[in-house]
Amino acid sequence: MKSKNDFFFSVAKTRGRKYLWRAKYSQLMPGNKPKFLDILGDAKEFFILDNSPNKHLWQKKFFDVLRRRTEKYGRHQLFCIWLAYMPFVVIVKAEGVKEYFEKKMNKKYFLFKWMEPALGTGLLTSEFSKWKPRRKLLMPCFHSDILQGFLPVFNEYSQKLVDFLQEETMKEFTLIETIVSNITLDIICDAMFGVKIEDLGNMSSEYVKSYRRFAQIFMLRFFKLWNWPDCIFKMSKEGKEMMHHLEIFHAFIRKIIQEKKKRYLNDQRDQNIRKRMALLDLLLDKHIERGELNEEDIREEVATFAVGGHETVSTAIGWVLYLIGLHRDVQTKLHEELDKVFGEDTTRPVLKKDLSGLQYLDCVVKETLRLYPSAPIFGRETQEDTNICGHIIPKGTSCVISTYSLHRDEDVFPDPERFDPERFSFENSLKIPEYSYLPFSAGPRSCIGQRFAMMEIKVIISSILRNFSIESLDARDKMKPLIYITLHPSSPIRLRIRPRA
Repeated sequence: MKSKNDFFFSVAKTRGRKYLWRAKYSQLMPGNKPKFLDILGDAKEFFILDNSPNKHLWQKKFFDVLRRRTEKYGRHQLFCIWLAYMPFVVIVKAEGVKEYFEKKMNKKYFLFKWMEPALGTGLLTSEFSKWKPRRKLLMPCFHSDILQGFLPVFNEYSQKLVDFLQEETMKEFTLIETIVSNITLDIICDAMFGVKIEDLGNMSSEYVKSYRRFAQIFMLRFFKLWNWPDCIFKMSKEGKEMMHHLEIFHAFIRKIIQEKKKRYLNDQRDQNIRKRMALLDLLLDKHIERGELNEEDIREEVATFAVGGHETVSTAIGWVLYLIGLHRDVQTKLHEELDKVFGEDTTRPVLKKDLSGLQYLDCVVKETLRLYPSAPIFGRETQEDTNICGHIIPKGTSCVISTYSLHRDEDVFPDPERFDPERFSFENSLKIPEYSYLPFSAGPRSCIGQRFAMMEIKVIISSILRNFSIESLDARDKMKPLIYITLHPSSPIRLRIRPRA
């Protein structure tokens, strides 16, 4: 009997200690205050029930919570959301973001650990001590001269896309996302890895399906708090399904490396490697010739760039086409700009000088990434007690930036839900405060491939619009954003594609 009493006393004591810690903690910053025995905290507002009739309801609730908290506490720059006993500090204003980057928080927060089964500890998920030399190693692959060498690859696959879409003009509508996804995967494999997708057999389509399901399970896990512990998640239905998809993912990555390594060892390296240094060429050189990287190092980076260079660009292009198809006036201006730069020649490859002349297209892409940033949330963990805008954030706290909220700050972007590319005209862009617009993050850990991505997006979009007019068939209230690592629409994007008159 005594042992039972001791047990219950210990539980009560532990719970009481946690509550007091939470109560004290919550006074340090804005946010809803946790109540005694409130185990779920803010999570109860978007709690997932397995039998929920609406599979996207939790996503809608999450964005609703984010919006309401930002409206209520945004003037403080940040607020705290409690998921069970874990606090998440969410920064939603530029001043708070600026101080966040000035603090140089380099420790990854726990969600990155969930990515490690897929990506290992590559450039995205590694701690600072590994990240810094790895970033330095990879930077030459993204030098401006090297990037210019990727233009022929972008043009080749953009023309293939145009040829494919010619057949789609006879249809009532086209589901564009899968088509664009296939092209961006072709591009990343050729440009970054020096491998043609046809050399990989039918593995590419299986990879795309498996990665997307992995991303869905990843986010579902976040909103099912009982699945947070690895030991429980691995035994769950979703955990077992994820392992299946990871096997397909890793098989695809191994196939890429094997194909490239075979050519490398046969001394069949690209003759133009100095002009267009494939990232995988560089990694293999460091592995085979210099012994500076092992095979796991190579796998981590290939996996990281396969995901980062394919999925993020693909979703961005989908959103750009969707918004252009909704706004006839924007599309008309784009057609006029493209005609001015290219004339009536719809097949001429895009050159570097052409990209600099497509200023309105640049505005359209930037405005799309404002509304639908590929990475709507990113963050790190505080390594010590940290002061941001007068709020003390204790050591070990997950501190995240909501790019989605930041880009909807009415003080910076009036009428923030309105699609208005003119916000990013030369004159207007000068008025946008620093750290108010972060489609590729910021600071030393910003996206290493952001210029590559912007070039690819603009070449593909310009190639499509030089040949076609497009119409989006669904209003924005039907196309709610969903976070599956990147930001996806809740329904497939349906475009009506017709030849330009």
